[in-house]
Amino acid sequence: MMKDKLSINIKIGSRIYPISINREEEERYRIAAKMLNETVNQYREQFNNSDTQDILAMAAFQFVLKYVDVEQKNDQESLLDAIEDVNDEITDFLKEKS
Repeated sequence: MMKDKLSINIKIGSRIYPISINREEEERYRIAAKMLNETVNQYREQFNNSDTQDILAMAAFQFVLKYVDVEQKNDQESLLDAIEDVNDEITDFLKEKS
């Protein structure tokens, strides 16, 4: 089981966080850290007098907002799929009756 685990260091802002992850998830973690650091750097350039805590909070908020958008889109797609299924069933039923 320990063979599947990997210890890596993830740098967020100016701090390094040692974490233990599943080996196959390493790339995903590194991509996420890179995206977060790029966003933090953008906020740091935009609001150069802001506290690091404020910059991290805004970066986190941006990612959560994107997550909410994706979740809502998935909910809408599920609803549209269900409506299409019902529509197909009604169409089939009406074809059988005619």
